[in-house]
Amino acid sequence: QAELGLNEHHQNEVINYMRFARFKRGLCLKTVDSCFQNLKDSRLVEETFTVDEVTDMLDGLQTVVHSEVESELINTTYTNVLVLRQIFSQAEKWYLKLQTDVSELENRELLEQVAEFEKSECISSNKKPSTDLIKPKLAPLNEGGSELLNKTVASLQEENEKLKTRLKTIETQATAALDEKTKLEKLLKDLQMIQGDQKTNANQDITELENKVAALKCQFEKTLSDSTEHQKFLEEDLVTTKHDLLKVRDQLSTAEKELEKKFQQTAAYRNMKEILTKKNEQIKDLRKKLSK
Repeated sequence: QAELGLNEHHQNEVINYMRFARFKRGLCLKTVDSCFQNLKDSRLVEETFTVDEVTDMLDGLQTVVHSEVESELINTTYTNVLVLRQIFSQAEKWYLKLQTDVSELENRELLEQVAEFEKSECISSNKKPSTDLIKPKLAPLNEGGSELLNKTVASLQEENEKLKTRLKTIETQATAALDEKTKLEKLLKDLQMIQGDQKTNANQDITELENKVAALKCQFEKTLSDSTEHQKFLEEDLVTTKHDLLKVRDQLSTAEKELEKKFQQTAAYRNMKEILTKKNEQIKDLRKKLSK
């Protein structure tokens, strides 16, 4: 038996369609034969005919046969379209795109192969009718498609799990970075408090000096009232004290600036500043990754 290069299931479907086409072809041939027979029975009742009568009979026969053959050819075309529609519908359910090569429909070698297949199938079916070859309509599902769909779903689920794991890792890193930033901010506040305490101590020293100046002034006024001889000396002493006070204030201001400058130049301050900068950059990167 000739083969078409198809698996058993598809070859059985082809056999069913060929039986259907052979049945329709037989009906068409019977219709054509009946047209000729009707002509014989209805018109060929005399022994002699003129040329016009024969021409008229042949024209009428041509019209009838032409109409029958055209109708059958159109019906065959529509039938083929319905078969293709069933096949394409099944393919679209699995997101497949089938293609047809119309040029192969004129391939004489393939046509002869199909004719040989039909002939051999017809001989085998005449020997032993096979009811197993009668199949229902094309099934919309098959094991191959289900297996492909299951593999696709499994792949998507695996990819989803990977994304979830990666998201959890990023969230953990972001939480750790935020905790680190909180600790660094607290450390910075502590350092600022220490610096503020140092400024407070400097202010206290200035206050004490001012109090001393005030005490000296009071003593000067008291001494001035007691003795005029020491007035000039006391005034000079007061001026000197004022100069000393200004020098002390200037020295305190200078010392305060140097203290702040030295503090900013310390390794702890620079390290803390670099750590804060790096952590802020890491937090920005993590936020960008989270937004993506």
